[in-house]
Amino acid sequence: MVEKKTTIYLIRHGECEGNKEKRVKGHTDFPLNEIGILQANALALALKNKGIQHIYSSPLSRAATTAKIICKSLSIDYETREEFNNICLGIWENRKKSDIEKETPELWNTWLINPDDLVLDGAETLDNVKKRSTDALDKIVAERAGQTFAIVGHRGILKPLLAGTLEVEKPYYWKFQLENGSYTVLTYDSINRYCLTKLNYTNHLAGIPIFQEFD
Repeated sequence: MVEKKTTIYLIRHGECEGNKEKRVKGHTDFPLNEIGILQANALALALKNKGIQHIYSSPLSRAATTAKIICKSLSIDYETREEFNNICLGIWENRKKSDIEKETPELWNTWLINPDDLVLDGAETLDNVKKRSTDALDKIVAERAGQTFAIVGHRGILKPLLAGTLEVEKPYYWKFQLENGSYTVLTYDSINRYCLTKLNYTNHLAGIPIFQEFD
């Protein structure tokens, strides 16, 4: 008997003011802005007939509100999971990236070149984020084998999660681009494990501004 694949939608939350102001967001709880709400509604429409049965979300409001908007359209439930919270970036959080670059250029350069080596007061490492998110996904896949579900999170969690599931070696962080309001699709089966079938899909955002972040 052929095993039915499990399908996982990885969704980046809609835009917030922290994106537009070029701040390090981390655990700072920025809500969606007007564009972010438009992006979330576009996601809801695009995902209407994808067979998604449940959504797991970061507890931060920009992700949870995105999940709520999608769930209302799909008539399904969501729940927040701390394992899918954004990376904690300690003393950098809620600060403008340009200020950090001026004050600590060597550390900022580490973030841009090899973020796996970044060590900050009060911050998580990418290794820790990758482990907690991948472990959590593995458990959900085991519970929901053959189903379709989604995770709404942040690029700081979704990139390490992709690296963990696809066994991408370091440095990997800047090899994936994930826009606000985008979705990415993985499948899972017990023989081949995780397979990437769609990355950073944004066609549903046509006509809605996308603020691109490369740092």
